[in-house]
Amino acid sequence: MAIARVTDDIIDSQQTELLVSSDVNGAICTFVGKVRNHSRGKSVEFLEYKAFVPLAEKELMRIAGEAETRWGVNVAIIHRFGRLSIGEASVVISVGSPHRAEAFAACQWCIDTLKETVPIWKRETGPDGSFWIEGDESLKTGCC
Repeated sequence: MAIARVTDDIIDSQQTELLVSSDVNGAICTFVGKVRNHSRGKSVEFLEYKAFVPLAEKELMRIAGEAETRWGVNVAIIHRFGRLSIGEASVVISVGSPHRAEAFAACQWCIDTLKETVPIWKRETGPDGSFWIEGDESLKTGCC
């Protein structure tokens, strides 16, 4: 059964993997998206994620459920919101599957689809100000 959550708590990737572990799954593929100290050639000091939580969770659940149906896997997706420091996980996707090929394919599809459809917005803050990120583009904001 698919699991999808949006949280302001720190995400533990090992706990997410446990959500898709079972005796029938010989493979677990986990993607961890982490806050890095640079983006688009500029320094980043921290990120802030905003989310419309009810809709974001509904869309994450749709993605997880579709992946489970398409590949015959178990999926858990946890996405963070709020202020995140360099090195913290912003998203963890774990896919449990009897075989690795399906786990890899489903995991990649989940992160790619999530980036396109889930109502979660990212603002990068660095020495030169704050920028809301839309795809690969940035929009300057008035404050940090």
